[in-house]
Amino acid sequence: MTTTYDNETFPYRIANTIRGLSMDAVQKANSGHPGAPMGLADVATVLITRFLKVCPTRPDWPDRDRLVLSAGHASMLLYSSLHLMGYDITIEDLRNFRQWGSITPGHPEVHVTPGVEMTTGPLGQGISSAVGMALSEEMLAARFNVGDRKIVDHFTYVIASDGDMMEGVQAEAVSLAGHLALGKLIVYYDSNGITIDGKTDLCFSEDVAARFAACGWQVQHVDGHDQEAIEAAIVVAREHESQPSLIVGRSHIGFGSPAKQDTSASHGAPLGPDEIIATRKNLGLPPDEEFGVAEDIYEFFAGRRAVLQKESEWWDRKFADFGKENPELFAEWQRAMNGDLPADLPLPAFEAGASIATRKAGHACILGIADAIPSLVGGSADLAGSNKTDFADGEVVSKDNYHARTIRFGIREHAMAAIANGMALHGGLRPFASTFLVFSDYLRPSMRLAALMELPVIYVFTHDSIFVGEDGPTHQPIEQVAAMRAIPNLAVLRPAEATETAAAWETALRRKTGPTAIVLTRQGLPVIDRTVMPPASEVARGGYVLLGTGKDPEIILMASGSEVWLVAEAGQQLIDEGVKARVVSFPCLDLYEEQDQAYRDSVLPPACTKRLAVEAGLRLSFDRYLGFTGRFIGMDRFGASAPASENAKRFGFTVENVLTTAKALLSD
Repeated sequence: MTTTYDNETFPYRIANTIRGLSMDAVQKANSGHPGAPMGLADVATVLITRFLKVCPTRPDWPDRDRLVLSAGHASMLLYSSLHLMGYDITIEDLRNFRQWGSITPGHPEVHVTPGVEMTTGPLGQGISSAVGMALSEEMLAARFNVGDRKIVDHFTYVIASDGDMMEGVQAEAVSLAGHLALGKLIVYYDSNGITIDGKTDLCFSEDVAARFAACGWQVQHVDGHDQEAIEAAIVVAREHESQPSLIVGRSHIGFGSPAKQDTSASHGAPLGPDEIIATRKNLGLPPDEEFGVAEDIYEFFAGRRAVLQKESEWWDRKFADFGKENPELFAEWQRAMNGDLPADLPLPAFEAGASIATRKAGHACILGIADAIPSLVGGSADLAGSNKTDFADGEVVSKDNYHARTIRFGIREHAMAAIANGMALHGGLRPFASTFLVFSDYLRPSMRLAALMELPVIYVFTHDSIFVGEDGPTHQPIEQVAAMRAIPNLAVLRPAEATETAAAWETALRRKTGPTAIVLTRQGLPVIDRTVMPPASEVARGGYVLLGTGKDPEIILMASGSEVWLVAEAGQQLIDEGVKARVVSFPCLDLYEEQDQAYRDSVLPPACTKRLAVEAGLRLSFDRYLGFTGRFIGMDRFGASAPASENAKRFGFTVENVLTTAKALLSD
C-alpha cells in the first residue's frame, strides 16, 4: 500500500517533529539552544524534503550538496534533520545530546557526526568556510567537467543567524564570494532579531540585505515559516548561477512556545517541562511523547532516501563513463580526492653557502612541485610579491577563470583562513594561505578550527621576526610563533635555511591529520652544506642534532629558524676550544614532541642540564627543554624600527652574545 501525504499539512508536521525532537533533547541534556532549531524547522524541512542532494548511506559521496549550519548553536536542528533523513544517528543518539562520548555534541563536529560537513560554533566561520566549499566546486568543475559530462555539479547551502551577520570574518568572505560570482552558494539568513542579550536592535541596525547586494549577491526576502515561499526562493536561487544568493527569512525564535517565542529566554536554555507540554499542545504534538516521530514521517524519508540512493548510483555510472573517456583526468581525480602525492617530490636543490631568504626558497618549492601536485592551490592576503606564493603561469582565479591556481584573497586575512578550511573540507584541492607572520593573529580562529577538524591546510607566514627591520614593531612578530605552538595539532615549522625550507614543505604536504604553518624569513640566510651536515629530511622529526654528535655533551645550544646559524657558529667555536658542545636545530617543536622518548633523549640527553636556547620570540616555547638552569636569548618586549643588523645587535642576536652567554652557563 502506498502512503499518501497531504501536501499542505504534512511538511509542517515534519517541521513540528524537528521542533519536538530539538526541544526534547535540550531539555534532557538540561543544556543547549532550543529557540533557533524551532525557528529554523521550516527551512530545514524544505531543504531536506525537496532540495538537498545527499546520500545518507554514503555521507562522503563526492558530488553531494554541502549543508553548513553556520549557526552551530542550533545543532539539534541538524541532528534531528539528519536522523529523519536516515543518517546513522538514532533516537538514542538524540537522547544523548551533549553527553560524554556521544555523536551529538553541543555544536556540530565534522568526523564525529555523519552528515555534518563542518565543525561550527564560532559564529561567522561556517558561512565563511562555505565560500571555500563553493569556490572548490567551481574550480573542480573547471578542471574535471568535460562537455556535458558534469561529475562536479552541486550546491553549497548555508543556514546563518543574526550572530553570523555581525561577525567580521563573514563580511570579508561575503565580499570575496560576490567578487568571484560563486553562483552555487545559497545562504539562508534566519533573521529572528534575537541574541543572548535580547533584541538585536540593542546593537545591530544595518541593512544586511543591502550590504550583500552591494557585494554582488542576489537577495530575496521570505516569511521564514512559509514553506512554499522558501521553496520558491530556493528555486530562484538555484536557477540564478551568475551570483551567490542570500535568502532573508523573517522568523520567530522558539516558534510555537507560548511563553518564550520571540524572547532571548528560548535562545540558550531549555524551555522547561511545563513550557514543553504547552508547546506540544500548541504545535499539535502528542503531549506526553518525548522524542516522538510518527511512522508516516519515517516512511516518507525512507522513500526520499531511496530516491537519493538512486541518484548517487546514477552518478557512479556517469563517473565510470567519464573515467573510460578521460583516463588521465580520471587518474588525476583519484589522486586529488585521495590526497595522494608522488613518492619523490621534485623539490629544488640549493647551493651550499649561498645566502637565500627562506621566503624565496619557499617560492622555489612551490614552483618546483606545482606540476607534480596539480591540486595545490592558494595565495596570499594582498602580499603575493612579499610572501612569494604565486604560481608561475601568472593566472589568477576569477569568475572568468576558475581553472587558475593562484587565489587573490585581498586584504581579508580572517576570510582567507576560513575559506582555506572550506576548500580542505570540500576535498579535491590542497589549499595554502599566506601573509606576514605578525598578521597570523587575524587567522587564529580559523587556524584553531583547522586543527580541531584535522584539516591539512598549509599556512605560509613570512617576515618572521624583528629582522623585518625598518617597518618597526607593528610588523615585527614577537609572540606569534609561541601562540601558534599553543594550538593543539597545529605543526609550526620554522626552517633554518633553504634546505630545511624544502624539507618543511615536504613535511607539510605529507601531513594529512592537521594544519601546518611554515614560518619564513625576509632576510637571506646561508645554505647549510648537507654533504657535511645531517640531511634536511631530519626536519620531519622536528628537532635534530646539527653539530656535536658525540655522547655526553657538556652544553646544548638550540634554536629555530634564522637563529640556528648563530648557535651553529657559536657551537663550532666552543667545539674548536675543546668544549663538548652540541647544536640542535628545532624547526618544529610540535613534531619533535611526537617522537618517541628514546629519540628525544638522544637529541637532548637528560643528563646535560646546561642548555641555551636562542629564538627571536618568547621564551615560553622552549621552557620545557631548558628547565630551571637553562638560559634563553630572545624577546620579552616589542621590537623597534631600525635596520635588521642594528636590531640584531641591540637585542643580543649576535654570535658574540651567544658565546658569552654559553660560557657563563658553563661556568655556573
